[in-house]
Formats: sequence, structure tokens, C-alpha cells
Amino acid sequence: MTITTLSSREFNLDIAGAKRAAAHGPVVIADRGHPSHVLLTYERYLALSNPQASIVEMLAMPEADDIEFEPPHVSQVYRAADLG
Repeated sequence: MTITTLSSREFNLDIAGAKRAAAHGPVVIADRGHPSHVLLTYERYLALSNPQASIVEMLAMPEADDIEFEPPHVSQVYRAADLG
């Protein structure tokens, strides 16, 4: 996902270009150097505003199956406190 930043003037001069950029990620529109608006595709907007999604679905990581994780073996669960 690519985030594009345009000034208000750039946005006004090339609205079609901003719409094309929104197909690849959010377009941040800055007013006097400060972000003021974000342009998204309608599909992305619906995905972000879906009231049917549960927190579990929103935090799910379907790509987690591809992550290799081998935790180290723990030989001792606790150790004596060092108070010295």
C-alpha cells in the first residue's frame, strides 16, 4: 500500500491523478502543509467502516501461517532474586 501526499493545489489541478493514486492506497491532502483530508476508494472506505466486523476479525493475521517462529527452550522457569 502506497500513501500519497498532495497539496490542496496539486489535488485541484489533477483530481483524476489523485483518484488513480487512491487505487494504490490512501491519498493525504494537505492544506497549508498540514494533513486535512484523506481520499480512499469506496471499497477501502467500506472495509474500514464495516460495523459488522468484530475485533477478532479486525486483528486477525491470515498471513501469520507464513511466519516462522521457534521459541527458545526455557530450562528454568524462575531464578533466585539477587538482593545484593
